[in-house]
Amino acid sequence: MTRMDADDTPPAWREAYPELRRIASARLRSGGDAAGLHTTALVHESWLRLAGRVDALDFASRGHFYAYCGRVMRSVIVDTLRQQQAERRGGGQGLLTLDTALGERLSGEDSEALRVDEALQALAAVEPRLAQVVEMRYFGGFEDTEIAAALGIVERTVRRDWAKARALLQGMLSA
Repeated sequence: MTRMDADDTPPAWREAYPELRRIASARLRSGGDAAGLHTTALVHESWLRLAGRVDALDFASRGHFYAYCGRVMRSVIVDTLRQQQAERRGGGQGLLTLDTALGERLSGEDSEALRVDEALQALAAVEPRLAQVVEMRYFGGFEDTEIAAALGIVERTVRRDWAKARALLQGMLSA
C-alpha cells in the first residue's frame, strides 16, 4: 500500500475522504474487523482499487458513488479474509490444532463473514435492489432517507426492502 500524499490525490477524493472513513468504520464494525484491517488501511486499499476506474464510471449521484465505494470496501475485506484463511490453512492444507475449540473459533470467525458475503451475492443475483439496501444500510451505515435518495425510491420502500432482505439473508445463513 502506498502513502497518500495531498499532491497525488484529486480534489474530489480529498472532499470524499471523511465520508469514506465513516463508511469504512461502519464496514469494520459490521464484520470486517476479523480481517485485521483498520479504517485508514481499508480506505487506502479501496482507493487503490478505485483509482483506475473512477473516471470511467458514471455515478448518478453522490449516494451512488458512496454505495459503490462501500461495495469496493466489502470486496477488500472479503479478499483479505480469504487470503488470511488460505495462509492459515497452509495454502489448501487443513487446519491442524490440538485444541479443537480453538480451531473452530479460528475458522468460524472468517467463515461467518465469508458466508454473509456469499449470501449477499446470492441475494444480489435474485433481488439486486435488496442487496443494495443491505450494503448501504448495514455495511455503509446510511440512513433510510439517504438510501431512498440514492436509489430513487421512497423511505417506506427502503424499510420494506430492508425487512425482506433481512428475512431472506437469515434464511440463507441458517441453512
